Amino acid sequence: MEEYLTIGALSERTGVAPSALRYYEAEGLISATRSSGGQRRFARETLRRVSFIRVAQQVGLTLDEIQAALASLPDNRTPTKADWERLSTAWRPRIDHQIALLERLRDRLTGCIGCGCLSLKICRLYNPGDELAERGPGPHHILDDLPGEPAPS
Repeated sequence: MEEYLTIGALSERTGVAPSALRYYEAEGLISATRSSGGQRRFARETLRRVSFIRVAQQVGLTLDEIQAALASLPDNRTPTKADWERLSTAWRPRIDHQIALLERLRDRLTGCIGCGCLSLKICRLYNPGDELAERGPGPHHILDDLPGEPAPS
């Protein structure tokens, strides 16, 4: 088994385009060494980092959040289970918040979401006269009072 992967092999294993891998490298999310011919070579553990990036993006986390998390991992050695556990523990509130938001969207999208459109018959009952507009923009029945976020004042 190869200790180092080419950009093509890393792309094939992770499902991430080579152009995205080059971008991740430029942004400091992953690192590569260079062969004598100047080609990128990625340590095998980069598979886990790229897979982590891919999943985190799929659930709506920003590259800045991902970069901050990856910066907490050691760069002079392969991260251990304890390193990943520390990252996971630190991220738990953020992930729980994202789960709660997705559940609210799933459960409430068929009814009035408090956006002010008043297009559903039920909207006039839950948001008469678009009273929720006083709270500012957004779908208040989904976003307001979400765990991990302060309620709007």
